Amino acid sequence: MAAREILQMGNPLLYQRSEEITDFGSAQLRILIKDMFDTMADSDGAGLAAPQVGVLQRLVIFSVEANPRYPDAETVPRTILINPEIEVLVDEQEAGWEGCLSIPGMRGVVSRPSQIRYSGYNEKGEKFSREVSGFHARVVQHECDHLDGVLYPMRIQDIRQFGYESALFPDEE
Repeated sequence: MAAREILQMGNPLLYQRSEEITDFGSAQLRILIKDMFDTMADSDGAGLAAPQVGVLQRLVIFSVEANPRYPDAETVPRTILINPEIEVLVDEQEAGWEGCLSIPGMRGVVSRPSQIRYSGYNEKGEKFSREVSGFHARVVQHECDHLDGVLYPMRIQDIRQFGYESALFPDEE
């Protein structure tokens, strides 16, 4: 396993916009994707963006089956999403708790569009798109924010709904 170090909030790389990927067939991209899945699994993450491992490229991965950090989350298929674009399909916003591997031990309530269409490329350079809602839509939006240098606390509207998991959810310890 080649888990990489996850950059933490405060690292200046996390606040920069990532570059488009143009070389889909490279060994470097294949290694990065494998390392990102290893890193995400090692940390019980639902998703991971390349900037979180110090690579400023427009690449996110996500996958949720049984995840102790998100016990009530629906299944999200294993996805490699390169150069993503998001289209909001409804005006309705949904508030929900979010966490981040770059901000360990903390959670915050973020409102996001409840239904989106995302599109981009897989690791072979094949274009695809999906319409999603619920937790799947939240994960995609959260990870794609990283590509633009946005961390979820920047989207919190009420700072009283942001804090350490141990203080917010003391009965779950």
